[in-house]
Amino acid sequence: MSERPELALRAKELDAADELAPLRGRFVLDDVVYLDGNSLGALPVNVPDQVADVIRRQWGEQRIRSWEENGWWTAPERIGDRIAPLVGAAPGQIVVGDSTSVNVFKALVAAVRMAGDGRDELLVDATTFPTDGYIAESAARLTGRTLRPVTPADVPAALSERTAAVLLNHVDYRSGRLHDLPGLTAAVHARGALAVWDLCHSAGALPVGLDEHGVDLAVGCTYKYLNGGPGSPAYLYVRRDLQDRFDSPLPGWTSHAEPFAMSPAYAAAPGAVRGRVGTPDILSMLALEAALEAWDGVSVEAVRAKSLALTDFFLECVGAYTEPGRVECVTPAAHAERGSQIALRCPDAGEVMKRLIERGVVGDFRHPDVLRFGFTPLYVGFADTERAARVLGELLSR
Repeated sequence: MSERPELALRAKELDAADELAPLRGRFVLDDVVYLDGNSLGALPVNVPDQVADVIRRQWGEQRIRSWEENGWWTAPERIGDRIAPLVGAAPGQIVVGDSTSVNVFKALVAAVRMAGDGRDELLVDATTFPTDGYIAESAARLTGRTLRPVTPADVPAALSERTAAVLLNHVDYRSGRLHDLPGLTAAVHARGALAVWDLCHSAGALPVGLDEHGVDLAVGCTYKYLNGGPGSPAYLYVRRDLQDRFDSPLPGWTSHAEPFAMSPAYAAAPGAVRGRVGTPDILSMLALEAALEAWDGVSVEAVRAKSLALTDFFLECVGAYTEPGRVECVTPAAHAERGSQIALRCPDAGEVMKRLIERGVVGDFRHPDVLRFGFTPLYVGFADTERAARVLGELLSR
């Protein structure tokens, strides 16, 4: 397709009016258009120096003293409180540590235990990221429950007095579809079950409202829209009024009421601390803490508004730059059903993404035929968006 100078001009105008545009300076970026922040967020500029301080001074000089003097011991709760406003939670309900998979296991088994006897079925999102399904199957097997995969749309009809808990994804990792967290949580509660949400593809991209909507338990990673770095620790949310009943299947010494008593008998600590297991991964955890400074003064609502504007503009540009029928958008057009990514179905998607990356547009490919583009409003601009669509159109026209 021919160039569309009016789109490039509009991109400039939109960038000039963008109140979040200055945030781009908080990240290490080069000339590529980086649309893969839904897999791994960009490096915040302040992280290298702060990690160097952790290594050289806190570990290298102060060593064991840093558990107290530099707050290593309290980092899981302190950083949890830093994440809390980004997912609509009050302090004291999120603990950081372990991987998303481990936290899904803790949350599901604890939910079954809280649901009580007589509820012998777990529901899991049939479109979920594979690991969530693997963990749910293991949790069901270990607790003697039956696992039933259902699509989120079918959850209300699938619920019954047998349902102990439901594991759902807030945003589908393939398509970018945003599921109805308030409505589905209410439906789960109406049948006396517990709602467990995976926020990996929504936290840091859109409002979540955990407290507002009464979510029971939630988990999420921190290396996508929260920019915590590769393998950065995940987090676990336990609603305040459930914390005394939260019976973790992985009790560890750091979640003990008296961790340094080294008692042979386990007694759970009060509050979200009981979601901890072993010694915190300090290097990656404090890198995450530094990364979260990029959110200082940032409104999640403003991030959501820009995300929708970016994805709307991208779809407009794709429509202008590509031949009709060459790609098919599988992400919902409705804002209420869209996360912060656009997924395009394309028969030769794997080869197309390879060539896009060679041309400086970085997205990713999902088998068998999906081009996936993630829009991180903290550092992606409208000129990036227009350039990505234009390069895509050039490649598809060959």
